Amino acid sequence: MNVNVIEHPLIEAHLTRLRDAATSPRGFRAIVQRLSTLVAYEATKDLEVFPTSVTTPLGTAPGKELRWRIGLIPILRAGLAMVDPILNLIPDAEVWHLGFYRDENTLQPVEYYDKLHEAEPVDLGIVVDPMLATGGSATAAVASIKKWGVPRVKMIAMLAAPEGIAALHSAFPDVQIYTCAIDERLNDKGYILPGLGDAGDRIFNTVRKRG
Repeated sequence: MNVNVIEHPLIEAHLTRLRDAATSPRGFRAIVQRLSTLVAYEATKDLEVFPTSVTTPLGTAPGKELRWRIGLIPILRAGLAMVDPILNLIPDAEVWHLGFYRDENTLQPVEYYDKLHEAEPVDLGIVVDPMLATGGSATAAVASIKKWGVPRVKMIAMLAAPEGIAALHSAFPDVQIYTCAIDERLNDKGYILPGLGDAGDRIFNTVRKRG
């Protein structure tokens, strides 16, 4: 299957801190940004380029420019935290938003925001979401992106569950998935085990306090 688990000491160390329930929201956001940069680096190794040249202070040097128009598609809301670090790597990337929430009874995605289809489709769409859990939102997002006319789609996630990978690839086997780890399974509420909790709540500091 098109699944790439990025093995690197920095990723393993940062992911450990990301999972830790004691990590503060500020720390959690910072780690998501670091991991997004590291995984995006791996996910973009096959981008097409074309030759060019630039004038340096001392002469002319050969160089390369990216050939493809690249669109970043964060799945709201948690995917927003991954956009800026990837834009630092690809400053000319376009950002298009898709919003889904999960029906807690059916565990199915419900679309509430779609900002696609307002321009010519990009050459490569990169879906970003910290968690690939049930795969429902990811599959719905890719379906929308494909309908837009995008020929190549990749997905970047911090963590993935086997069920989510299977669901996405059952619908779209050509989508390349890049992740830091594949965890054991989902629980009965659709959360990844052992996972890291609700990524959106931890990013935006909206975890319900008990007691």
